[in-house]
Amino acid sequence: MDVAAADQAEAAGSPEPAAQKDPGRGQWRRAARKDTAGAARRRRVPAPALNVLSLAVGLALWALLAAHGVGDLPGPLAVARRGGDLLRDGTLEGDILASVRRVLTGFALGTVAAVLVGFLMGWYPVVRALCEPWVQFFRTIPPLALIPLAVVLMGIGETPKIFVIFLAAFLSSVVATLQGVVGVDRTLVDAARVLGAKDRTIFVRVVVPAAAPFILVGMRIGLGSAWATVVAAELIAAQEGLGFRMQHAETYYDLDTIFVGLVAIGVLGLVMDRLLLLAERRLTRWQERR
Repeated sequence: MDVAAADQAEAAGSPEPAAQKDPGRGQWRRAARKDTAGAARRRRVPAPALNVLSLAVGLALWALLAAHGVGDLPGPLAVARRGGDLLRDGTLEGDILASVRRVLTGFALGTVAAVLVGFLMGWYPVVRALCEPWVQFFRTIPPLALIPLAVVLMGIGETPKIFVIFLAAFLSSVVATLQGVVGVDRTLVDAARVLGAKDRTIFVRVVVPAAAPFILVGMRIGLGSAWATVVAAELIAAQEGLGFRMQHAETYYDLDTIFVGLVAIGVLGLVMDRLLLLAERRLTRWQERR
């Protein structure tokens, strides 16, 4: 009798053959259901195929809105042609390199500082009590609001641009790191102490691996904040960069160039986020995944 028949017989209260009253019947039924669920999972559409489908639908919707003149939107083909023109004369390449350099510099500095401060705050209660009010205070202030102060104190060079990006990445990552350290299972720490591990060993072999997923999630959030900040940061007397180019195009109502900048930022941010996600999966293989 198959699984469906067994369930129907049980629901109807009909007598079952003696062979089905075997204690192993329940295990057999659970195994059959597990195999059925596994087959259903294997029939799912692969994620890359869904990604391509989503991209195609988005482009089609964009082209449809542009064709009907909604908001004077330029179509995908017009934006692609404008992007090709900017690539041929080297403008887009220079802007991308300038923006990526600023984002990576501010993001790297902010992430390193966030990891160090987050670990210190999570491991030492005194440091946490001293630093947490300031962290929470500055988290309520948008980094963009500090641009005028950064210009006054640091001039109009690269320093204020990188500073506001650094601040955005730092404030987004430090809380995640702190939560990762604070949330470490005390059973693991106590077990390591029972086995004779010193504080340094516990920190390196227990706390750091357990907090790694939180750190990487904080890095992904910080990367998004860095890209969200770079456009405004490049409004500070910049001569190149995607944000600068978009502002310059706004003056002449050049929607094609504005959309080229938007697409470039989105693609670059997506690629960098996928790289971080790949690193997260490799560094946290010990975690159970769905």
